[in-house]
Amino acid sequence: MWQLRRLLKPYWRWCILAPLLMVLEVSMDLLQPTLMASIVDEGLMKNDLTHIISTGLMMLGVALIGLLGGVGCTIFSSMASQNFGNDLRITLFEHIQTFSNRNLDQLQTGSLITRLTNDVVQLQNFVQLVLRTIRSPLLLIGSLIMAIRISPALTLILLVSVPVLFVILYVLIRLSFPLFTKMQNRLDSVNTVLQENLSGIRVIKAFVRAGYEQQRFDRANREYTDTAIRAVRLLALNMPLMMLILNVSIVAVLWFGGMQSWKGALPVGELIAFINYVTQLLMSMLMLSSRLTMVSRAKVSADRINQVLDTRSEITDEAADTRGTIRNGQIEFHDVSFAYDQGEVNPVLEDIHFTARPGETVAILGATGAGKSTLVNLIPRLYEVTSGRITIDGTDIRSIPMDQLRSRIGLVMQQSILFSGTIRDNIRYGRPDATEEEVERAARMAEAHDFIASLPDGYDTLLGQRGINLSGGQKQRLSIARALLIQPKILIMDDSTSALDAVTESRIRQLLKQQLRGSTNILIAQRVSSIIDADHIVILDNGRIAAQGTHAELMHSSGIYRDIRQSQLGEEEVSYVQS
Repeated sequence: MWQLRRLLKPYWRWCILAPLLMVLEVSMDLLQPTLMASIVDEGLMKNDLTHIISTGLMMLGVALIGLLGGVGCTIFSSMASQNFGNDLRITLFEHIQTFSNRNLDQLQTGSLITRLTNDVVQLQNFVQLVLRTIRSPLLLIGSLIMAIRISPALTLILLVSVPVLFVILYVLIRLSFPLFTKMQNRLDSVNTVLQENLSGIRVIKAFVRAGYEQQRFDRANREYTDTAIRAVRLLALNMPLMMLILNVSIVAVLWFGGMQSWKGALPVGELIAFINYVTQLLMSMLMLSSRLTMVSRAKVSADRINQVLDTRSEITDEAADTRGTIRNGQIEFHDVSFAYDQGEVNPVLEDIHFTARPGETVAILGATGAGKSTLVNLIPRLYEVTSGRITIDGTDIRSIPMDQLRSRIGLVMQQSILFSGTIRDNIRYGRPDATEEEVERAARMAEAHDFIASLPDGYDTLLGQRGINLSGGQKQRLSIARALLIQPKILIMDDSTSALDAVTESRIRQLLKQQLRGSTNILIAQRVSSIIDADHIVILDNGRIAAQGTHAELMHSSGIYRDIRQSQLGEEEVSYVQS
C-alpha cells in the first residue's frame, strides 16, 4: 500500500487537515470526563449551583468544538480518498492501455475489471479510514494518560486487558488475510463468468444452454459467497470478544475503585471520570480492531493493484528512433518465430520469411489454427516477435515509434468491434478530424454508404453496444471503412469479409485495388475465390510456410493449395477457372 502513496501527494493539504481536525475532536473528548468530575466533586458535593452551570456550559462548548473538528475531518478525509480513488482508476486504466496482447491474456479481462472497480473502492475506503482512524490511537493514548493521572493503582487493571485485546486483534488479522485474498480471487471468477455470459448471450440462447450457464454462475457465485461468509464469520468474533473484555475491565474498575471511594482515597467524581477514560480507552481499542481488520482486505486489494501497475509490456518504444518512418510500406519477415509464452518449446510461428511490396496484395491462407491472425498481429506489434525481425521499408519495426507505426496501418480484425455512438463516430475512430466527404468516401469504398443512407438517421444513427443493431456484414463494412479512412500505407484484412456475399466482396476488392494502388495489402481469407487474384499467396501449415507464390505457381507446385482449392470449388468450376 505504501507504493501507492504518490497518488495522495496532490492532496497533501487535505491529508494533513483531516488528522489535525481529528486531534481537535479527540482533545475535546478527553476534556469531557474531567469537566464531569469537576461538576460532581466541586458542584454536587459542595452544593455549588454556579459551578455546575458554568462547567455545564463549558462542556457544551467543548462538545460543539469537537463536533466541528469531527465534521471537518470527515469532509477533508472524504475529499482526499475520493480523489485518490479517481486518480488510481485513471492510472490503472492508462497503464492497461500500454499492455501487449500477451499481458492481457495473462491477467484476463474479468480480473482487470474487478481490480479497476472493487479493489480500487477497497483502497479508497482504506485511505479515508486511515485519515480518520487516528482518532482511535490518540484517544487510547490520551485516555491512558488521563487515567494514570487520576489513579495509577487502578490503571494496573489495564495492563491485563489491553495486551489481551492486542493479542486477539493480531490473531484475527493473521487468520483473515488469506481468506480475503481467496475472496477477491473468487470475485474475479464471478466477473469472468458474468462477462462471458453477457457477451455470448445470443450463443447461449441459440444452443439452449441457459441452464448450464446458470449452474456455472451459481457455482462461481457460491464459491465466492462461501469464502466471504468464512471471512466475515471470523471477523464477527471480534466484537463479542472485545465487548467481553471491555465489560470485565469496567466491572473490575468499579469493584476496586468503589472500595477506594468508600475508604475516601478516591473522590466519587474522579472515579466517574476514571471509568469514562477506561471506557474511552477500551472503546478506542474496539474501534481500532474493527478498522485494522479492514486493513487485511485493503492489503489484498493493494497487492492486486500493484501487480497490474508492476506489469510491464515487453513491447516498448525504448529502441525506437524518431527518424524511423513508413514511406512506402514494404514489409519483410526475416526468419520470424513467435511463441505466446517465452519458454514455450513449440512456437506458434517458426521461420517465417516473405516480402510484401507496395501496390501488391499478399494473401495468407491456411487451416484453422495455422497462425494466420497471429502473424498479421506481429506487424503493428500487438505481439512482439520471439526471434527474427520484421522490417518496413528496411527499418526494424521496433525502431519505429508505436504510435507512428500503428497510425499508418489499417487493421480490419477478424471480429468486428464497434463502439457505442453514431456510425460517423465509429468510421472516424482513427481520424476524429476527418471531413464529411472523407467519411462518405471511405464508406463508399467499403460498400457501406448505401445501407447507411437507407437508415432513418443515416450517418447519425446511434449504434448499440458493440453495434448490436447491425448485421454481421454491415459491421464488417463499417470496420473496413474505419480502416480505409486513415488512408493506410499498409492495409491488413484478417478474414474481414467472411460475412459478405461474394458479389459485395468482389466489388470491395476491386475498389481497394483502384483506390489503394500504392498501399501494401495483406489479406487473410478462408475462401480461395477471395485470394485467387492476389499477387502473392503464402500458405501456412502448423506455423510454418508450406508454400508461397502466385495462384498459378501454387497450383503447379503445392499439393496443400490444390487440396484446399479442390475442397472449396466444384470440379466444373475448377475446370472452368483453369481453362
